[in-house]
Amino acid sequence: MPAQEITKIQELVYELLVGEVMTKEVISVNPSTAMNDLRLILRDKRISGTPVVEDGKLVGLISLEDFINWLSDGGPACSVVDRMTKEVRTVYEDEPLLQAVNKLERLGFGRLPVISRDTGALVGVITKGDVVGGLLKHLEVDYRNAELRGARSSHIFEDILSDRSMLILEYVVRGADFSGAGASASRLKTTLRRVGIDPQTTRRAAIAAYEAEMNLIVFTQGGRIKVELDPKAIRLMAEDDGPGIPDIEKAMQPGFSTAPDWVRELGFGAGMGLPNIKKCADLMRLDSTVGKGTKLEIEICMELRSEAERDSAKAGARSESGRERAGDRCARRLRQRPHQ
Repeated sequence: MPAQEITKIQELVYELLVGEVMTKEVISVNPSTAMNDLRLILRDKRISGTPVVEDGKLVGLISLEDFINWLSDGGPACSVVDRMTKEVRTVYEDEPLLQAVNKLERLGFGRLPVISRDTGALVGVITKGDVVGGLLKHLEVDYRNAELRGARSSHIFEDILSDRSMLILEYVVRGADFSGAGASASRLKTTLRRVGIDPQTTRRAAIAAYEAEMNLIVFTQGGRIKVELDPKAIRLMAEDDGPGIPDIEKAMQPGFSTAPDWVRELGFGAGMGLPNIKKCADLMRLDSTVGKGTKLEIEICMELRSEAERDSAKAGARSESGRERAGDRCARRLRQRPHQ
């Protein structure tokens, strides 16, 4: 089964940070604000809810639903602190946008307060509208032309004269390092762009690397990601020393996760990592032994572009059928290669 094409929007969800798309000018109230005054704030500001802040720290969230329930109870004289939600779900400003999207979808919320990881202070709020607006803002420029202009005019391996060429990249990933989540995948993506790998292949490799990196952070004490580039394919290996996967078949099912609740509260461990990796790969192998560790290996086909293809790409055209045929040929070669 050929790998699925990764769109620019999918790439941006992984690439952008919450702080890049959130609303920074937050309308907030304090715990002592009267519920009757909240009526005017919601009406005049045209908002459906607002964070409750005391001394710069988030202490609750009051929504239009809370206000309606207050009215249903007869609108008694009381303060926001008496009606607000005190257990608030939040996201950090330095988290990948993907985590906010997952939380909004999973929890069914319309907004999430954004806090600083360093100080715990409220720094913004993110809504579904912010997500859509942020993505559209980054898509204002014709991304296909922009990527082609930013890429090398030739592939790095077209410039190397040798019987065999290979570029090896290695990244060390620390377990439970949520503040650094996605750093290795981001560095890989930058490198692939700099050496002239085409945008679609770069997206697939970067998303697969991100999901592999997150699995190492969430489920292990840490591990290594090794990437090998040759003229025909990108080969990515993620390896750790435990605890291992008891049931690989279950782990490959979308939505299946053994992540602890506190990790899921952070927006990670949704059970889509391995399925997403499989979607990006032309070939995937997963070996795991409980108590010893796991080795993930994927391969993404990469064909050198001919002079005619490069000229066509510069003109903004692309032959999808030709690209798919090239991918199929490469995938067949990978399957015939002996397991290393």
